[in-house]
Amino acid sequence: QVQLVESGGGSVQHGGFLTLSCTVSGLTFNWYDMSWYRQAPGKERDLVASISTDAGTTNYAESVKGRFTISRDNAKNAIYLHMAGLKREDTAVYYCNARFALSIWTSDIYWGQGTQVTVSS
Repeated sequence: QVQLVESGGGSVQHGGFLTLSCTVSGLTFNWYDMSWYRQAPGKERDLVASISTDAGTTNYAESVKGRFTISRDNAKNAIYLHMAGLKREDTAVYYCNARFALSIWTSDIYWGQGTQVTVSS
């Protein structure tokens, strides 16, 4: 059974920092590209950051560049999102995502249950 379990969410003041963690079990972790997504109330789920299998490539949404850092530890089957300079607009439920391209048409995709991040002014 595949499980992605996020942790580290919480409430923080504007300008503060948090680190989210996602631990993964039930799959071959180092085969999967990993990402963080977020969904604010009434909005779509958007990509925040992604990291390749060997951590050699990372990508960030423009809104978080320079403030957030994604990392992974393949020995621990875990990814992290280090968030600094938090703003109210960062308030959302943050989801961990695992993706393995089975072919050019299909991917094996898994989601965590999400962790709430609330930034207050």
